[in-house]
Amino acid sequence: MTAQKNSRDLQFDFARHIRDPENAAPPEDVEDRRMAIYRDLFYNNIQGFLANNFPVIRKLYPDERWHALVRDFFVRHRARTPLFPELPREFLQFVEEQRGEEHGDPPFLLELAHYEWIELALSLDEAEIDSIDVDPDGDLLEGVPVRSPLAWLLTYRFPVHQIRPDFQPQHAPEQPTHLVVYRRRDDKVRFMSVNAVAARLLQLLDDQPERTGRIQLEQIASELNSADPGKVVAAGRQVLEDFRTREIVLGTALN
Repeated sequence: MTAQKNSRDLQFDFARHIRDPENAAPPEDVEDRRMAIYRDLFYNNIQGFLANNFPVIRKLYPDERWHALVRDFFVRHRARTPLFPELPREFLQFVEEQRGEEHGDPPFLLELAHYEWIELALSLDEAEIDSIDVDPDGDLLEGVPVRSPLAWLLTYRFPVHQIRPDFQPQHAPEQPTHLVVYRRRDDKVRFMSVNAVAARLLQLLDDQPERTGRIQLEQIASELNSADPGKVVAAGRQVLEDFRTREIVLGTALN
């Protein structure tokens, strides 16, 4: 029992030191040269993986601040899964739940992290659009448009798709940013910026999936208090056709 306890304590000492070498002593009787190999190996693997999955955030942060951010994640976050592809989601949860407001972090950090994570999340989604029975050439006004389960509507306070080292807004604009991230049959993930009306249309396709395209667009015209609902419907039809071309809308429901 004593040997097992000592072995367990050794493992905890080892892990604590690997996570936070400045504040946690290494296990006794372990040569520092050997511990340095593990310190570098673990940290560099995590740091490199995060840099690859959050390339914009990495570019925004000078080296010192970037490594401080990664080390903060490494020290404080307790991952819920051992799977490496889930590491970006763990980092996103850390930023959302644990990071808090740290000096030097941009106000859009959480939204940008989510935007950069979403591409991986959609690429790993197990849904398949080929198995959905639709009429791919159906009338999107008179029929019931079927939205792809691999088309996600995202709304952000900041224009996250435009953020780069020379464009870092410190205050959210008055109008939110609406984006659609979608995966086509070729498994490529793409992003599309849409206006508030197109975003509302996608929302209605989710909320009222049994309604025809015309009814959906007439509701939008009513919400806009449009003096000419026909124009809204005509413009909306073009939006639906564009969605179909991109495989955001797959066609119409079969009778």
